[in-house]
Amino acid sequence: MSGGVEIRAPAEQTEGTRSQILRWLKQVGERVAENEPLIEIETDKVTVEVASPGTGVLREIIKHEQEEIVPGELLGRIEALTAAAALVEAPQPAAAAAASASPVAVRSATRARAPAGGLSPAVRRLLSERGLDPSAIRGTGPADRITVEDVLRAAPGSAADRRRDAGAARAAATLATESEAGASAEGIGPSHRVPHTAIRKRIADHMVQSLLHTAPHVTTVFEADLSAVLADRALRREEFARRGAPLTLSAYFVQAAVAAIRAVPEANSRWTDMALEIYDSIHIGVATAVQDVGLIVPVLRDAQARDLFDTARELDELVTRARAGNLSPADVRGGTFTISNHGVSGSLLAAPIIIHQPQAAILGVGKLEKRPVVVEEGDEQKIVVRPRCYVTLTLDHRVMDGHQANHFLQVFVQTLSGWPA
Repeated sequence: MSGGVEIRAPAEQTEGTRSQILRWLKQVGERVAENEPLIEIETDKVTVEVASPGTGVLREIIKHEQEEIVPGELLGRIEALTAAAALVEAPQPAAAAAASASPVAVRSATRARAPAGGLSPAVRRLLSERGLDPSAIRGTGPADRITVEDVLRAAPGSAADRRRDAGAARAAATLATESEAGASAEGIGPSHRVPHTAIRKRIADHMVQSLLHTAPHVTTVFEADLSAVLADRALRREEFARRGAPLTLSAYFVQAAVAAIRAVPEANSRWTDMALEIYDSIHIGVATAVQDVGLIVPVLRDAQARDLFDTARELDELVTRARAGNLSPADVRGGTFTISNHGVSGSLLAAPIIIHQPQAAILGVGKLEKRPVVVEEGDEQKIVVRPRCYVTLTLDHRVMDGHQANHFLQVFVQTLSGWPA
């Protein structure tokens, strides 16, 4: 069809980001209201909702689920309803009364919409798990077949649950035969596959591109003493909490990274064929693990202009929204340097941590633990126990040499050990 209200992909998008339709929240023929959530779009960084640009009936879906899209692309069309058309579509009182008085007729009409061509294994499994009667579900597939999405729409649960179940069901439907055949041929028994999300596929692409095709990676390792930081945190933690800013160690790491970047500006840059572009502002991405999604990197902008409290408050807001799935594309755009605090999950050391292109370096912070160390007091040496962690700087060797990387980490660990700076 032509005309009507056009539904287009958001024009604002992070450079180099790919997007795909994750889910249509309405089906063709259903009424939609202006500004009502209509589509979920998944990029390699965030999932965003597209609101309906008008009120009417969804008449055409041009780009379907799992299809890649580009900014501004036409996704579908809405037919705007006139007042007269709205009255025609509204149920008449007599018909409504008849329907209310004839439950048998209603059930019969529902059964008439049941699929003519049988149910797929994935649909049968979902129906069994949810305890649903297929005759109560309207099929939207070819020949009125019930699809996985039809079952999920009919079943209760959160949007996150539906997305998870949809992925698992599609995996079962699409890959069951292939998995069983492969496992049988190799003699390793049954298996199952989980289809890649757009985020996971793009993370994989970025890792391969960064490590194998773009930047020669080099990693240098230091050890940081956090005695002074932990003492300072114990003093400030309650006050910061009262003011609405949970004080995490990440806030100290950001502040120390700013000091190190000021000492070695090349760490806050990107390589180009003609010159090294060194950024004047420091926009630090903080790698955040999100369950069932992957690694998201929200960006703390202008870190060089923030004190410890402002850093802690903004970090808490970004991480909270990342884990709730409420980040916007702007929240993950424009990072100039990245910190990966992988120690929160127990990792002592990670090397190399893949550089987030087109940045020049990424800082890794390992698990904080008490370790015996030798200290000098006057002419004597003794063993004491201190809270310490390994820190790494993985760098693009085209941008920096080893002595610059070492100087960066020297300033970083000295800032932490001498806190307050």
